[in-house]
Amino acid sequence: MSTASPNVSASLVERMGLKTLVESCLVLEEGVASAKDIEIGMMMGAGILPGPFTRADEAGLDALLEQLERAHEEWGELYEPPLILRRLVAQGRLGKKSGQGFFPYPNPDAGDQRETVLLETRGDIAIAWLNRPPANALSPHAVRDLISLWEEIDGKVRALVIASTNIFTFCAGADIKEFPKMSADAEGTELVRSAHGFMRAMERSPTVTIAAVNSIAFGGGCELAMACDLRIAAESASFGQPEINLGIIPGFGGTQRLPRLVGEAKALEMNLSGDPVDAYEAHRVGLANQVVPDHELFDSALAWARQIAQKAPIAIEEIKTRSAHGDLDEGLAAEAEGFARALRSDDAREGIGAFLSKRRPHFRGR
Repeated sequence: MSTASPNVSASLVERMGLKTLVESCLVLEEGVASAKDIEIGMMMGAGILPGPFTRADEAGLDALLEQLERAHEEWGELYEPPLILRRLVAQGRLGKKSGQGFFPYPNPDAGDQRETVLLETRGDIAIAWLNRPPANALSPHAVRDLISLWEEIDGKVRALVIASTNIFTFCAGADIKEFPKMSADAEGTELVRSAHGFMRAMERSPTVTIAAVNSIAFGGGCELAMACDLRIAAESASFGQPEINLGIIPGFGGTQRLPRLVGEAKALEMNLSGDPVDAYEAHRVGLANQVVPDHELFDSALAWARQIAQKAPIAIEEIKTRSAHGDLDEGLAAEAEGFARALRSDDAREGIGAFLSKRRPHFRGR
């Protein structure tokens, strides 16, 4: 039985890899699926690990473009470099080595970094990379890291972009595994109040905050995005407040900021049902400022940041402060009390226990 020579095998692997990338790019260009959906589909359906776009980013898009140009000459039109690949290379988005290709990649500042959030500065713009995969859950530690990062950059940069280091989740909410501990002492109340203080500080600061929501933003993740001045959503993004399913209520501003953004009726619907909305519905109701293709999200958020960074800081601070004026602080204080009361209930223990045990909860109103 004959076997293929190493050269033939290498050529076959190269041709298959390049063809997979070309077809993935064409599906993306035609709007059949988002970059994230293509990536996940190829990983789960075809067993290609990592997915074609991550693999391309790691190899370098400029290098792959050169390979495809040679392949086009040698193997024919099926290997013609896709337009999107040419455009990304022309924009300097060369993959992981440049900080962005099909997906963005953090390039944290030198020195010590926080465990759950990384700080990257680019001139007068900062990026807070949520870095607690896979869910980027807001544990007490993560909240403290966010507060610490904010205190470091507040007023010292013109704009802050909050982004995720992974394509699967922006932030799935609070760390539910921590909830049973919180209900037994004052930690839950302190966590809520410190998060409220941090988010109110963002709203009152001359530093403009922009959430680049690439995927799931549930619970505390949705509330973190709502506390930002602007929310740019990828097509794959979804927003929701599912706390009701745990027998508790939103605790990081969801009962207050959501109705201010989408109106009381829609906010009640989302908070009472726990059902998420997709990016386009979020944009329709005012929860997202803009919806962009997945692979354009980070660039779009940076473009907003650069534009606003050129405006007058004092005017920005005054606009933000006046816009945030009102009864929000009283509402947040009431929310904190309601969250603590709900968290102490038997229903909360049942809801959280059911979630952790992966079973359906049975609430009794106690």
